[in-house]
Amino acid sequence: MNNNLKNIIKMNNSWFKGHGLGNDYIVFDSAASDINFDKQNIIKICDRHFGIGSDGILLKVKSKKADFGLKIFNPDGSEAEKSGNGLRIFADYLFSWYTSNKSFTVEVGNQIVRCEIISSDDNITNVLVDIGRAIFDAKKVPVICADKEAIDIPINIANDIYKFSMVSIGNPHAVCVTDDINNIDIKKIGPEIENHNLFPNRINVQIAQVSDIHNVDIRIWERGAGYTLASGSSSCAVASVLYKKGLIDNNVKIHSPGGCLEVLLDEKFNLKLLGPVEKVACGVLICDKVNKKM
Repeated sequence: MNNNLKNIIKMNNSWFKGHGLGNDYIVFDSAASDINFDKQNIIKICDRHFGIGSDGILLKVKSKKADFGLKIFNPDGSEAEKSGNGLRIFADYLFSWYTSNKSFTVEVGNQIVRCEIISSDDNITNVLVDIGRAIFDAKKVPVICADKEAIDIPINIANDIYKFSMVSIGNPHAVCVTDDINNIDIKKIGPEIENHNLFPNRINVQIAQVSDIHNVDIRIWERGAGYTLASGSSSCAVASVLYKKGLIDNNVKIHSPGGCLEVLLDEKFNLKLLGPVEKVACGVLICDKVNKKM
């Protein structure tokens, strides 16, 4: 790692930015920052015109249960339970500046996940994340549904019916399987599904088309972020639903506009996510632009 980058990242209110297939996050260390990460500041920092610009913020925090702790914020200021790409970017950040271990645990939301550095150079790092188990229990997703599992639930959007299957990967997802992915405008229906009254905590939305048992194309609308080029948790959600339907094998490549991620799962729907992270930039935030901690 370049010594200049090492020096910058040690400065107060420093930040690192990385992306996973175009899904970008800014990372801060809470112990080396006097920024108040409230809704107003998060929105300002994530703004692509007036701030640094990103799909969210990753905040390194202390953990008593894992090697490192993580909080994830969406660009609208809300907190996310989990992000597959966010975890991989965070793992690259940790390996670059905080640990020489290639395997370590991260506490995020109410879960402990293991991250493993598969390969790394100064620019690109391949990270394997043990995401955890997919949950189809409708109450735990959560989704308002009379059935125990919300599979192929019809939702009416502007007089068109779309069938969605819901799953939690630590955060909630709604997956629609189609024969023609270009026939559904994710930017149009995404916000309608995200904020539908079936979902008390809102929901992430994916459209999926199976090419063969090892390859799937997806489009993504992220809760609190909008249209996204790639998403690790979305890739895992799609793989889980398609595997449950018997449409794919347990090792599948998920192709999004940003690139390809690999998802591995077993019969109990335990998930692993593999893919690249690329370093973008690091710097120091001018703190008179944001509110500071009291």
